[in-house]
Amino acid sequence: MTDIERKEGTDLVSPSRNPYGACLTLSAGWSAVAVLLVAAGCSPQAPAPLPPPIVQVIEVGLTNVPLFTEIIGHLDSPQNVEIRARVEAFVEGIHFTEGTEVAEGDPLFALDRRPFEQRLAAAQGVLAEAKATLNKYEKDVARLTPLAKAQAIPQQDLDNAIASVEVGKASVLSAQARVESAQIDLNYADVRAPISGLIGAKEVSIGELVGKGEPTLLATLSTLDPIWFYCNISEVQYLRAEGAVRRTGKRMEHLSMELILADGSVHSATGRFVFIDRAVDPSTGTLRARAEFANPEKLLRPGMFARIRVGLGVRPDSILVPERAVTELQGRHFVWVIDADNQATQRSVTVGEILGGSVLIRDGLQAGERIVVEGLQKVREGAPVQPMTAAQMAEAAAQAARAGAASHARPGKE
Repeated sequence: MTDIERKEGTDLVSPSRNPYGACLTLSAGWSAVAVLLVAAGCSPQAPAPLPPPIVQVIEVGLTNVPLFTEIIGHLDSPQNVEIRARVEAFVEGIHFTEGTEVAEGDPLFALDRRPFEQRLAAAQGVLAEAKATLNKYEKDVARLTPLAKAQAIPQQDLDNAIASVEVGKASVLSAQARVESAQIDLNYADVRAPISGLIGAKEVSIGELVGKGEPTLLATLSTLDPIWFYCNISEVQYLRAEGAVRRTGKRMEHLSMELILADGSVHSATGRFVFIDRAVDPSTGTLRARAEFANPEKLLRPGMFARIRVGLGVRPDSILVPERAVTELQGRHFVWVIDADNQATQRSVTVGEILGGSVLIRDGLQAGERIVVEGLQKVREGAPVQPMTAAQMAEAAAQAARAGAASHARPGKE
């Protein structure tokens, strides 16, 4: 190879003559470094572990729990009087306004009186005739008695006269009964309120024939103060209530109760049991009972559905937890307990009554333990958590909001 060829060949690979030579040389150098790093066992750094999940906890404490039971039932009036036509007649007048209060003795319906007045007059005529006949028989006896003593007439004539008097007396009694019956029928034509109360809708109209064949329903009248609450108490409810009441030295009849209406409102007056049946119905396993409530404002009406909350005394040193902290699985109940190392453990508990969003824990928890009330889906058995109270979580949220507001208020870089 000539010197010129060597020089030209050197120029072809020289970095100073080849613009890509430096790049090729640098690339080769980095490749070598990468090979050395792989050979030395160098690997990318692993991601940092996630922090424990934040859950809201409360500390379990002891409290005095008011015991009560709730029973569903319906309201009814102590007296629901069906006003019916007792005689057959046409309706001539209606003297009340539907759905209003009426007093005892107020006129309600007027029936056609003329047929009953005619029957009364006829019965009175028969009575007068019977009395006249009896008077004649009595005079005959008075006239024949001295004659019979003087043996001026046969004794049989006197005996017949005396028997006629007895027949006449019977005829008078029969006629008097017919008069009284006609008078009663005439009184039935004037239909009046048998009691004071609230009257419902009229069931007949003017001109309608009523009482033909059977007593026709004209209207229904109900007393509203007091009002009765009817219910069926299960055997379990009855036994629990009796057990709780006996511990306080009271009786079921002396328990006070609240009436809760369909809209959730509580009636202003408290009530009491006035009747508990003597036996349990074997077909339903329930015991019939009736409670009484004052209803001066006539707010409560027959047929309303309601429930009563019966107070059974106080259970001291009890544990109440929020209902949302208790989970149920296949008939068993559990809570998540946080230990001193902030690790979660699922524990089985025995629950009792539900009291306004809280559950009575009969067994399984001790005072001073911490349980999870929010974030149950984040908790795993034996896994650590970051427990915070409701106040701590609210403070953390407030700090985050203030930090966010400050970052938005800071001017951006040019």
